Amino acid sequence: MTREGPPAAVTDLPASLPSLPRYGESTLADLACSVLASLGAGAEPNPLQLPPADRACLLMVDGLGWELLREHPAAAPFLSELAVTARPLTAGFPATTATSLASLGTGRPPGQHGVLGYQVAVPGEGRLLNALRWDNRVDPRVWQPGSTIFERAVAAGISAFRVAHSALGRTGLSTATMRGGEVLGADTFGALVAEAAAALRRSDRVLAMVYHGELDATGHVFGSASDAWRYHLGHVDKLAEQLAGALPPGTALHVTADHGMVDVAPQDRIDADAVPALRAGVALLGGEPRARHVYARPGAAGDVLAAWREILGHRAWVVSRDQAIADGWFGPVDPVLAPRIGDVVAAPAGPSAVVATKAEPRESALVGMHGSLTPADQLVPLLTLSVM
Repeated sequence: MTREGPPAAVTDLPASLPSLPRYGESTLADLACSVLASLGAGAEPNPLQLPPADRACLLMVDGLGWELLREHPAAAPFLSELAVTARPLTAGFPATTATSLASLGTGRPPGQHGVLGYQVAVPGEGRLLNALRWDNRVDPRVWQPGSTIFERAVAAGISAFRVAHSALGRTGLSTATMRGGEVLGADTFGALVAEAAAALRRSDRVLAMVYHGELDATGHVFGSASDAWRYHLGHVDKLAEQLAGALPPGTALHVTADHGMVDVAPQDRIDADAVPALRAGVALLGGEPRARHVYARPGAAGDVLAAWREILGHRAWVVSRDQAIADGWFGPVDPVLAPRIGDVVAAPAGPSAVVATKAEPRESALVGMHGSLTPADQLVPLLTLSVM
């Protein structure tokens, strides 16, 4: 294969090791099972050893990384006080919204629920499925046929609710990963608090998941080091404080996130659409800038792996599908789901990214990004408060 690219390719490997998710111990999937177990769903494991509760409210703040929260105590005094005695979880790989919501919604790691990234190949069809925008040709119940924590809660006699912006109530992703509970639309901060508090009073045993996505959106556009992000964190802090004050007695409030965030400078972006060697032998470029699935043309997987390793060098962990599975990037992988993983998987080891400015202009223009196996991407908070 003829390789074209930068005149001096980087060939040294990353000095650090990837921060692999602690599947079965302390990931978002383990949090989901533990919350159900705390509510008395007897068949569920409780690896986090959460104490029994009559009601559980799970506040998911998109983009609230553990490291970012610890860096901004003044902007988030309520959450920061909870963080003093708290611990982080690992999100799972890729550390991205679709995958993490699937882990939290099903209580299973990515290799078992199959939502393996922002964009993954539909095996045998030569196209990508964007999990956030979905594709009506893909049945979400077939793509992810396993039970959700909401279905399992209802089966155990626990009332289950999802509280989120009304536009997110019945998307393909939510159907695939969070079906089974009652959906309550709430388009403002105040509505999120009011709807969640009312839902948790409806019966004696209740699970309510509350989702807020605008902190992540702010970080993508302005960066997580921006004033805009810091100010929005203050609003999130007030949301959590008001929610804690509105919950009925006997409720356990758990605050977590789906991933952290890294701001990527222009000079740290490698454009796959401008480096021919990164496109040679590639049939589909999936994933996102900090967690790439690279699908090779038949017979080209070895050359693609070699080229990506040579070009990215120390800037990324670049492995084959088989190595990613063997090393546990996705947790235990169902063989049926393995073809959704790229022939080559690349995760930046520092604050860099592999963009595709022609194929993905919107994603490539973002300031804040996530997805990789660094602590900044992977670590998310688990902040717990028992309402008496």
